[in-house]
Amino acid sequence: MSVGDPRHGIILGRRPSGGGPGGALGAYVVQGDEDERCYGFGHRRIVTEGFRTTRTGEGVRFRAGAESLDRAEFVIRLGRPDPAEYYR
Repeated sequence: MSVGDPRHGIILGRRPSGGGPGGALGAYVVQGDEDERCYGFGHRRIVTEGFRTTRTGEGVRFRAGAESLDRAEFVIRLGRPDPAEYYR
């Protein structure tokens, strides 16, 4: 698989990046299905309408970064949960 090819993966979680008040800003981590490598990305890389967030265990499609191979770009959430689930 080369740079720029679409990949599928699972969100492993969120790690603090040290930015923002009290380190509140963080980077998400996705593990690729095929290569099992971990890729980091910030919320600005999530392609969606509304809130740009993901959940641990959620399936995504992404592209490995052209400048940094350990970064993910254009992260698209698959099987997005119903927004009503957030308000229960």
